[in-house]
Amino acid sequence: MVEIIGAFLVLIGSVFLFLGALGLVRMPDVFNRIQTGTKASTLGTFLTFFGLVFIMPEWWGKLILLIIFILMTNPVSSHVLARAAYCIKVPMFKKTVIDLYGKDAEKLFKKETKNE
Repeated sequence: MVEIIGAFLVLIGSVFLFLGALGLVRMPDVFNRIQTGTKASTLGTFLTFFGLVFIMPEWWGKLILLIIFILMTNPVSSHVLARAAYCIKVPMFKKTVIDLYGKDAEKLFKKETKNE
């Protein structure tokens, strides 16, 4: 029964990873691709590794450490990539309605370059 639960979690995780890869191809700009790839890969990897904990309980420590590492680093790295893309003025999709940095982006970029 435990192996069935593990296999189900691995299957669901694999579906999320596949949908994330599909989203990377289908999204129109770098910001949407980063968002799609990060959310899908974080959840997909989490579910896959958590399913492997049920299938191979002797590896639980290593898998839990990997899950924690991915949950901490994946959102941070995607934020850094998106911020860098915004600072070098990578064009947004033409139908983007909200630009959260907007007017403050120039001030933010100038402040960061002065500190270097």
